[in-house]
Parts: sequence; structure tokens; C-alpha cells
Amino acid sequence: MSRPAVFLDRDGTLNEEVGYPSRWSQVRIFPTSFEAVRRLNAAGFLVVVVTNQSGVGRGYLTEAELKTLHLRMAKAFAAKGARLDAFYYCPHYNLSAYPNYRLECLCRKPAPGLALQAAADLDLDLSRSYMIGDKSDDLKFGRAVGATPILVLTGYGAESQKRIEGLDVRPAAVAADLRDAVDWILAREHPAGL
Repeated sequence: MSRPAVFLDRDGTLNEEVGYPSRWSQVRIFPTSFEAVRRLNAAGFLVVVVTNQSGVGRGYLTEAELKTLHLRMAKAFAAKGARLDAFYYCPHYNLSAYPNYRLECLCRKPAPGLALQAAADLDLDLSRSYMIGDKSDDLKFGRAVGATPILVLTGYGAESQKRIEGLDVRPAAVAADLRDAVDWILAREHPAGL
């Protein structure tokens, strides 16, 4: 039976937005992210990180370095009793000097490619899933795949909230941070008294 997931943007949502980190020492995970992911795990959601990483296509880091960062991040969460089930990323940049990264792809959010691949790999029910991120592209991605989009005000979230006022994409909820977003999801999934 297909399971729901909570898709998480990485930079600005799980960890501080610092540009294009290429070394683990540059990654600063929000302290509340560990508790938030633990609670999603306990509630039966798969937790899937979906992230645009044009820094690869721009030459700031290699895919091997990116995979090492993700492995270190997964280990940091595991050390706090939290599980990140999978990482999906888009390395492309349409102005890349590297031909294999210079393309218009279907995996760069807001395109649905990362979620569709995750759904196929992990047997996900996208209609029962959520997308949490700090940019309008995260919200559009969520809507594109049938997931419920939530905007967090960390990272670029406050700036994104101002920009989305005039757009046709609206978040189902606006949360102070990832922990607040998880509170909203769990209250929606398990209303008090039911």
C-alpha cells in the first residue's frame, strides 16, 4: 500500500540558507529540525528531501561532494533519533559550462520530476503527501504533484510570502519553521477528539 510522504526542501527549511555549501562545516541544521523529523517518523510519514542544487551545474561542488553532504546530514539526523528516508536533487543549471548539466530538465523544482521519481522508487501516495519549503517554487512543486504545500518563514520564507501575494499559488499553511509546519500537519492528520 502506498504511503504518504513529507517532502522537505533543504536549504532554508532543514538548515540555514548559506548559498552553495560544498563542505559539511558550512551546513548548519536548525535545531528544531531534528524534533520535527522525529515526529514525522513517529507519525508514519516517509521524510524525503527534495532540493535544487544548481551549485553542481555552476561548478561550486561536485555530485560526489553533494552526496557526501547528504550522507553526513542523514547521519546527523540519525544521531538525534530522526530518519531522513531519501534525498533527491536537481544538479542542473541552464547556463552551466558543463554540457551534461546545461539543460532544461524536469527535475528542477517547481517541475515535478523529483517527486515523481521518489513516488516510483518509494511507492508514495502523492495525494496524501505534503511539501514544506521556503520558496514559491516549493509551493508550486507541491501543487504540481498533488501534495499539500506549506511555506516556512525561515530561509527565504518571509520574502517569499510577500512575493506570493500576487501569484496564483497559495500555501495551505504558513509556519514559523519546520517544527511549526509539522505541528500543523499532525493536527490536520489527527484532529483532537477523533
